[in-house]
Amino acid sequence: MKILKNLLIIVLTLNVYAEVQVLDRIAVIVDDGIIMESQIKRQTLDILEQYKNQNITPPSDEVLREEIIEKLVIDELQLQMAERAGIKISDSELNQTFIRVAAGNNMELEEFIDFLGAQGTSYEELREDIRTQMLIQRVQRGRVASDIEITDIEFESFLKTDDSIKSLEPEIQLAQILVESNDEALNIIQKLNEGQDFNKLAIEFSISSSASKGGILDWKRPSDMAELFASAIDGKDKSWISEPLKSGAGFHIIKILDKRGELVKFEDQWQVRHILMTPSAIRTDEETFEAIQDVRNSFLGGEDFGLLAKQFSEDPGTANNGGDLGWSGKGTYAPEFEATMLSTEIGSTSEIFETQFGYHFLQVTDKRNKDITNNLIEDRAYNILFSRKYDEALENSLRSMRADAFVEIKKLD
Repeated sequence: MKILKNLLIIVLTLNVYAEVQVLDRIAVIVDDGIIMESQIKRQTLDILEQYKNQNITPPSDEVLREEIIEKLVIDELQLQMAERAGIKISDSELNQTFIRVAAGNNMELEEFIDFLGAQGTSYEELREDIRTQMLIQRVQRGRVASDIEITDIEFESFLKTDDSIKSLEPEIQLAQILVESNDEALNIIQKLNEGQDFNKLAIEFSISSSASKGGILDWKRPSDMAELFASAIDGKDKSWISEPLKSGAGFHIIKILDKRGELVKFEDQWQVRHILMTPSAIRTDEETFEAIQDVRNSFLGGEDFGLLAKQFSEDPGTANNGGDLGWSGKGTYAPEFEATMLSTEIGSTSEIFETQFGYHFLQVTDKRNKDITNNLIEDRAYNILFSRKYDEALENSLRSMRADAFVEIKKLD
């Protein structure tokens, strides 16, 4: 009798266990993958919570389930594509993402994890959600970005006509000198080239009403200026001075005094040249160091840097240009290279230093503070155009992918 009771308990336990297991079932088959019922339930709870927080009436249960299944199907297809392509999101990359998010909330990573726990959010589950979204974004960029083309004509037209870009134009303060003849204007430009002060020359020679103020005009956006001035300053940097500009009033010389606005930025830049030599299977670290030391000594002894770079530098991108790296700001080069660049005076030659690429020495030939406002405006314009095309191209790509997929939605009780 006791044995029978024990058997009955085991059977009942197995039945309960079986019922628990049945709570999670395959809800959808998507090509080579599946979507579980628990995924749909979790998404449903999350979305209903969002509707509640935003005080929005959710759609019917049936409509909401269809929308959630459709999203999960699209996500699953993209994750399968990522797996086939060997796309991975490393733990270190994921960690950096969380560190940036934490920093954006003025927290250290450990504080952020504690904060999530206090909010009832699982850090591990959130990590996997973020990893999934990063994978999907990477698949989307790879699938869509290469198909988007923005022509020069399209880009220029967009810059001229789009209100959102015009609103990003900086305000510019100009100064002008207005004279009656071209000869007078050319004489003033010669004085400017000799280093004389623009504002003092405006007070002395200009016939404009702004002469008493040193020729300084009110702040204006280019789109609000006279076409003569707007066209002349297009793409020009701070401190630029024009050639004589003819109008009905006479001949104008204008100077960009300053700029202000959301995208106005001035960047310190360095002009650098370098020589690189890299250790190899036939040249040890010590031999490479000695070899580049000989090259540096040759330069210090009077030989031409450019010729030495062409003969000895193993940087394929700059050797033929005499080692010239052009103008660059901070954040362009390897940390060791940048640190050496920043600590080297203009016209001086650094000691030999090592980066991941090998042994270098460099020379800083010049430094400037560059107005990069126009670059930022063009970047913003390009990003807006790209985003518009990207959204449409992505939608078409996802529809095509969905149409070609095998999807079986199970009828669950």
